[in-house]
Amino acid sequence: MFSRHAFSALSRHARSFSSTSRCDADFTHAVIGAGAVGLSIARRLQQVEGASVVLIEKHDMVGSETSSRNSEVIHAGLYYGTDSLKTRLCIKGKEMMYDYCKKNDVGFTNCGKWIVAQDHVQMGECQKVYDFAKDIGVPIRWVPEDEAKRREPHVRAEAGVLESTTTGIVDSHGFMQALQGDFENFGGTTALVSPVTRIEAPSAGTGDWKIWTASDASEPSPSSPTPQTPEQSPNPEDGTFITAETVINSTGLYACAINNMILPPERHRTPYYAKGSYFTYSKSTPRTSTLIYPAPIPGLGGLGTHLTFDLGGQVRFGPDVEWVDHPHDLAPTPDKRRFEAALETIKKYMPGVDTSAISLGYAGIRPKLGRMSAVASGSTFQDFYIKKEEGYDGFVNLLGIESPGLTSSLAIGEEVYRLLYKAEPLDCR
Repeated sequence: MFSRHAFSALSRHARSFSSTSRCDADFTHAVIGAGAVGLSIARRLQQVEGASVVLIEKHDMVGSETSSRNSEVIHAGLYYGTDSLKTRLCIKGKEMMYDYCKKNDVGFTNCGKWIVAQDHVQMGECQKVYDFAKDIGVPIRWVPEDEAKRREPHVRAEAGVLESTTTGIVDSHGFMQALQGDFENFGGTTALVSPVTRIEAPSAGTGDWKIWTASDASEPSPSSPTPQTPEQSPNPEDGTFITAETVINSTGLYACAINNMILPPERHRTPYYAKGSYFTYSKSTPRTSTLIYPAPIPGLGGLGTHLTFDLGGQVRFGPDVEWVDHPHDLAPTPDKRRFEAALETIKKYMPGVDTSAISLGYAGIRPKLGRMSAVASGSTFQDFYIKKEEGYDGFVNLLGIESPGLTSSLAIGEEVYRLLYKAEPLDCR
C-alpha cells in the first residue's frame, strides 16, 4: 500500500487510480528509483506528449543513496572502453550536464583534472588514457613540468601529468532538485516513502504492469529487506496498487532485487557492492585548483583515492574500495590498515599534506555486477546494463549503474526514451 502522502499524490495525478482492478493503465510509465538517473529518466519521459509518469521512491526524499554519496565529479569519459555504453553516455551526459546547469542555475565548475604519474609504470597507464582519449575525441593534454610546478606547487608528479580539461564538479543535490522540479512542473507524479514490494507483469503479453509498495507509511529502515521477495509480498488482492504501461528499473543498489522480482530464476542477477569511504581535510593548506587523481590501476573497482573538492573549496580524499555484503553498510569505518593505506596513497601525490588533519567523512556504495568488476576498461571491466528485457514488453532494466552514472544521467534518460520510442541513438561525436 502506498503511503498516505504518496496515495494523495497518485490520486490527484493518475488517470484513474485503482485499488482492485482496472481496464486502462493509471500511468504510461512507472520509474522506480529517484536518484539522479531515475529523475533524469522520469523527466525525459514526462516530456513526451500524452505521457503520464510516476516516479516511485522508497525514501522520504529523492537522491538519498548513491547519487548523494559520491565525489560529485563531472567525468570526461577517459576510462571505459571504445564501444561501451559508459563511454558513449558519459561523453554525451557531460555535455548535457554542463548545458543543463548553465540554463538552470545549478552550481558547477569546469575545474579540470590532473592524472599524476610517479614512475614509468604509471606513465605507461597514463599513456593508455591519453591514446584512448585522442581516439575518441575527448580533450586531453600533457602538462609540461614547469607549468605543473607553477600551477600546482603542492602536487608531486615525478614522471608526468596528464590533464583532462573537460572534467568538473557539480552540486549534485541542486542538480537533482532541479530535475525533480522540472519533472513535477511537466506534470509528473512523485511517490515518496513507497518501497516496492511486488511487481506483476502483464499476462501473456497483454494488459498492464501492476506495482505494489509497502503499507508502512514511515521511512523504511536501512536494514529492512526492500524490495521484499515475492514470498514476503502482499496478496495481489490486498491493498492498493498502480498500473502502468511500462516499468523502468532504476533502483541502483536494489536493481538486482527488482530484476529478480520480475524475471524468471534463470535470469536472476547477484548484486555486488563496492563501498568507498571518503576523508575530509580540516586545514586550509595545501589546496589545489584542479582535481588530482593517481594513475589508474588495472582491475581496480574504482579510480584510486583521489583529491576532489566541493564548490565551497572543501577538500576531500577518496574513495577507497572495500567489498561489502549489504547495500546499507554506509558507516565510513575502514580499519587502521585501510586508513593508513589511503594516507600513503595521498602522500605520494601531495607530500606536504598534514595527515593529522585527515579524518573519516562519509561513505558511498557502488552497485556492481561482479565481485572484481573494474571501473576502467580491461578484462574485468563491467559496462552499464540498459536494456528492454526480451519477453517482458515494456520493462526497461538498468543494472550496474555506478560511476559515471551521475555524469551520464541526462544521457541515460535519453537512452531509455530511445529504447521505448525507437528513436535514433544519441550522437556522441
